[in-house]
Amino acid sequence: MSSELSQVRDRLAIALDTDDLESAVSIAQAVQPHIGVAKVGLQLFSAAGQNAVRAIQDIGMNVFLDVKLHDIPNTVYGASTVLGSLGVRYLTVHGAGGKNMLEAAVKGLKEGADKAGRSAPTVLAVTILTSEPHATSSLLNERLEAAVAANCGGIVCAATDLPLVRETAPEILTVVPGIRPAGTPVHDQVRVATPADAIRSGASILVLGRAVTNAESPAQAAEAIATEVAQAIV
Repeated sequence: MSSELSQVRDRLAIALDTDDLESAVSIAQAVQPHIGVAKVGLQLFSAAGQNAVRAIQDIGMNVFLDVKLHDIPNTVYGASTVLGSLGVRYLTVHGAGGKNMLEAAVKGLKEGADKAGRSAPTVLAVTILTSEPHATSSLLNERLEAAVAANCGGIVCAATDLPLVRETAPEILTVVPGIRPAGTPVHDQVRVATPADAIRSGASILVLGRAVTNAESPAQAAEAIATEVAQAIV
């Protein structure tokens, strides 16, 4: 695999939003030549649990576990010690929980990973959902500052938030959902961007969902987006 292709694959995540593990694995395998990360969200994790994580790891993709932990710090810490042992690459925690909760997640994930002899997942603080039409810069700043203070490795944010994020925390990893190639439906997303625009605005990783999974050929849709991203990375 060329270094250019590897670089593009590492910056694309496919959202496996289904409750059927066999279907999820089939989609992941179809797009795997172009996408290196698979997002296991609440629907799939609720249906298949740790089996979903293992099945994706078995085909050689990194797992982005998108369960958006949000509870009192002690509860988040306890859950994180379990999830940290799974070998996932990324895990989401709600930034709305504040600095102490985010710190509990970071601590728990590291301890769980260390005990299992694995690398700790990168904690991604979810700032404001892309379906939220009334996001304010002050709220984004508040959650971004909490993520930085808690030593989270990254955040989840909309592409429209990237200029502010890059100004405030230029080195933080940014994971961006709401990606829609030009001419495709936006569905329930409000703050969307094309793959190229998101990359040029400073996105580290793009989360691709229905624009790929609902396509007539998910493999071809993934390839087209990977090509667009490759051209935007300069």
